[in-house]
Amino acid sequence: MQPIVATGRHARALRAVADLLTRLKLANAYVGSIARAAWLGGEVAAGSIDVIAVMGPQQKNQIAMMASNRGWRVDRDEIEQSEELDLIPLNFVDDDGEVRVHVLVASNALYGRMVAAARETTFEELTIRVPGAEDFAMLLALSGDDAGLLSLTSDATFDRDGYNEKLISIVLPVLEVAE
Repeated sequence: MQPIVATGRHARALRAVADLLTRLKLANAYVGSIARAAWLGGEVAAGSIDVIAVMGPQQKNQIAMMASNRGWRVDRDEIEQSEELDLIPLNFVDDDGEVRVHVLVASNALYGRMVAAARETTFEELTIRVPGAEDFAMLLALSGDDAGLLSLTSDATFDRDGYNEKLISIVLPVLEVAE
């Protein structure tokens, strides 16, 4: 795994997200472009910042309130519309523009286990967590990122059997990786 490299407003947004989740003492794992940078390299300079966090219902409102009090743009209508998705949409704002942030509530055993088994990496002076290789491979497969999936699963340390067992256990054997 590699240290995360992020630039400009994405670096500032990542620091702000990490601060927000740390202050609320929420177990979390960054997915999307952050996990991709950790496992496959590259720089985070575009797109959203996506993170899965373990929390109770009352903490969902705390995240939005704390973000709003720290200068983030929080659209209450958007939060209400995403309630059923267990998603908290936020917008980190600074002088260079906005970065979309999606906080996904770990509302099921799959996400809860993914956060619990997350691996540590670094971003500047921060320690952040991303899903393990096999969990991230599953996310790549579900999102249709065949190139990323091939790159990750081609690594000699990748646990194909463990990955395939996870897929079968959640009834997704169609995404198995052949030997």
